[in-house]
Amino acid sequence: MELTSVIIRPIISEKSLNNTAKNRYTFQVHKNATKHEIKNAVENKFSVDVLDVKVVNIRGKKVTFGKKRIAGKKEDKRKAIVTIKAEQKIDAFDLGQEKK
Repeated sequence: MELTSVIIRPIISEKSLNNTAKNRYTFQVHKNATKHEIKNAVENKFSVDVLDVKVVNIRGKKVTFGKKRIAGKKEDKRKAIVTIKAEQKIDAFDLGQEKK
């Protein structure tokens, strides 16, 4: 798998922004990406040193839609929580927060 297609997008939520203080960053990744591919993709894209990668598979929820209440299912997703070195940071998660 190409490194450019491994990381889909950063996940910006309250919990993921709180984890940035602990140098943990959360990304949605390709369903078939391995931990080694995720580590290489983050290191190449953001020029940081990755210490640890944790992966979570998220099942798609069952939903109904339309007037006839047709049953369907949302897409399955996979997210990776990446820990980097303490003195480094990823600018994609810096949302104009105050510098301390």
